[in-house]
Amino acid sequence: MGLLDAADGKFRPTLTTSPQDPQRQYWLLDGENLGSKFPSPDEKQSREHVRRFGREVGTPVQARELSDVTRRLRHMDELGIDVQVLYNSLWLTALTNRPDAEIALSWAWNRWLADVWKLGENRLRWTCVLPAMTPSEAVPQIRFAKNHGAVGVCMRPFERDRMMTDPFYYPIYDEAQRLDLPIAVHLANGSPELFKLMTNEAGGGFSTFRVPTVTACYALIMSELPRAFPKLRWGFIEVSSQWVPWVIHEAVRRSLGGAHPITRDCLREYNIYVSTQTDDDFPYVISYAGADNLLIGTDYGHGDTSSELNAIARFKAMEGLDEEVKRKILSDNPKRFYGI
Repeated sequence: MGLLDAADGKFRPTLTTSPQDPQRQYWLLDGENLGSKFPSPDEKQSREHVRRFGREVGTPVQARELSDVTRRLRHMDELGIDVQVLYNSLWLTALTNRPDAEIALSWAWNRWLADVWKLGENRLRWTCVLPAMTPSEAVPQIRFAKNHGAVGVCMRPFERDRMMTDPFYYPIYDEAQRLDLPIAVHLANGSPELFKLMTNEAGGGFSTFRVPTVTACYALIMSELPRAFPKLRWGFIEVSSQWVPWVIHEAVRRSLGGAHPITRDCLREYNIYVSTQTDDDFPYVISYAGADNLLIGTDYGHGDTSSELNAIARFKAMEGLDEEVKRKILSDNPKRFYGI
């Protein structure tokens, strides 16, 4: 897992296969489960995914795991992708209860992606992970990331007993704003208690990950953060955009008569961006969000409900959307959000 300093070798986790399911693997550190190695679909599963949902998800293993960066770049060319922004699959839940281990593992991950960026001809940009339990230790990692190809700072919507809007994280936001790096709130849930409460067979990843992430966006809009950090950009990634009209409507309605009434133009006013999926109702979403704060991605390498390897091609071919709107979502908006 990443590049650990020699002095931090004691924090090197081991990859273990689940005795209940040989297809599932997870990382262990001194008996503590750090999270799963995200399973990727094999050829049979990829074909079945296309048959059922019409979405391509299969990727070459060397390209997916970045053991062969040149192969990844060639596959990007095949998909018509100029630049990818890499997000983490680990760190979607609370990684460890040990602050010292979290610091070391964050450094290891960030160093690894810095090396990938060096090999990637500036086409593989990335978002850094942070030791959220110790924001003061996060600051030097943000600086390192900025100097080594990163274009965003990952935050989870909930971190143990705190929400991302808590002033505890202001040192992180202050440094990100100073370095012109956006805060990327990738679908996640860093609260073990909330994760346990929301995990159930019926709700699946929707209740466990998507609901907390959407809730955090609403909280951001209603908080003082957009005024405390007026130049900071915020992104909500891999949760579709279908919920945006509901959240904006609620924020406008609930802020009436308050000290800081919210307008329907709050995404633009507060520098908030949201990633979309090709089956979102774009005219409806744009009627609330506008077309200047929406992005689109592929979730490259995964095989879940957010994954769509051919998303770019499908979006380009979509009927009923103005070509200027497509250009904004595919190119202009991500360039502005990531500062590329």
